[in-house]
Amino acid sequence: MTNADVYFFGSYRLDTNPPRLTRDGVEVDLGARHLVLLAALVSRAGETLSKNILTDLGWPGIIVTINSLDQAILAIRRTVALPSGEVLIETVPRRGFRFAAKVRRGETQQKDDDLDAVMAAHRAWIEGRAGLETLESGAIVRARATFEDVVVRMPRRAPAHVGLANALALQFEMTRTDAEPDIAALQRALEHATTARRLDPSYGEAWATLGFVLERAGRRDDGLAAAREAIALEPDNWRHHLRLAAASWGEERLREARRTLTLLPGLAMAHWLAASVLVARGALGEAERELTSGAGGSGLDQHGAGGSGLGAHTTTRFSSVAIHWLRGLLLLARGDKDGALAEFKRELALEGSGHLYARECAANTWYAIGATRFRDGDRDGAHAAFLESVKRVPKHPFARAALGNVAAASGPPSIDRAIAQAVCMTMHEAQGGAGTAAAAIEQVLAAAPQGNAGWLLPVEPILGVARCPETWMRVLARLRSRAA
Repeated sequence: MTNADVYFFGSYRLDTNPPRLTRDGVEVDLGARHLVLLAALVSRAGETLSKNILTDLGWPGIIVTINSLDQAILAIRRTVALPSGEVLIETVPRRGFRFAAKVRRGETQQKDDDLDAVMAAHRAWIEGRAGLETLESGAIVRARATFEDVVVRMPRRAPAHVGLANALALQFEMTRTDAEPDIAALQRALEHATTARRLDPSYGEAWATLGFVLERAGRRDDGLAAAREAIALEPDNWRHHLRLAAASWGEERLREARRTLTLLPGLAMAHWLAASVLVARGALGEAERELTSGAGGSGLDQHGAGGSGLGAHTTTRFSSVAIHWLRGLLLLARGDKDGALAEFKRELALEGSGHLYARECAANTWYAIGATRFRDGDRDGAHAAFLESVKRVPKHPFARAALGNVAAASGPPSIDRAIAQAVCMTMHEAQGGAGTAAAAIEQVLAAAPQGNAGWLLPVEPILGVARCPETWMRVLARLRSRAA
């Protein structure tokens, strides 16, 4: 048997292992981070704890501003109060905070087996989180199994549901280009993200995860609102800014990508997100510089091998997957075919990394290689490259259209289908040419909901928009306006 601390103040009881607050025997709905802060203050009642100490306890390993702590203390004060109106947590100017109420300390008996189970669940959570942040497919599958177990052990802990929701959402991402995406995983991710938000409404990670899942489920406006709420709660968490950048478009995506890079310099994904907006705006030189910075900060050498000496976790997090493909398209658009092919080669070298998006990016890269060969008059080589693309992503609309699959360019109106039709016309010299294609794409864009639809058009390798800007002038103007 092991003794665990328990504290009493007013009608409250605060257990510390695991943290749990009750009032007259009824559990108080206080978030995990807030419980940690309250336990620190209560266990050292009467003593002033500095803001630095409290932020280190409440946000371990995360850089936050003092404002995040102030907001957390305010939330605790609103939830935990005595009928007498007695001040529980005092602010000590320029020093920190102090728990001012009278506290009685006691002990409870816990079985060692119970403590071991709690610690095992905590260790599993940490390992699962580390696995998810690699964005490596095998690690994501293992993390899902880990978090399934953690949720069983800790069903009322929001972080457990957040971990499982992220694992499930990323498992959906692994299949999003398949003929039958794992919609069931996405639906379960939404359930657990919603549960986490309900268990701890002040937990920024719960809101950020909910935003990510909602956006992937097609509820873009709701997803944006949830992601913004996460940042309002925890403004200095780089993960929240990155998720909002991924879900948003135009100036908001650019701003949030920049904020992410301020908090975590060198994150390749943030550079890529910023570059996507710049491409849509037609600022191709600036987009190329952004991607060059992303490749340089990736922790990878030019062939994709780990060169930072920081270990697999850090190297994969900073992976340059997708960076070389898009940079190659930019080089191709300005006439540097050799430079573009070198970038495409680097992108393909990352296919074996196991990264979540490596297969999809390899398919896009083979399509770009096929377009390059087609422009060189090498139709057999182009055909072979397009086949490599659909081998990786069978429903790749542009590669299928380039192969003459008319079905890829038919169906309900969408920007991808309009581009596929234009690709098919260009490849097979259909009547009307670029002018007809541009008019059709502009019509679809005009009716498209707000978002990043068609952002790649300025560097689409078969249509060659950069070679005939007058034909595409109206389409490019509309893209710029949408990305403003």
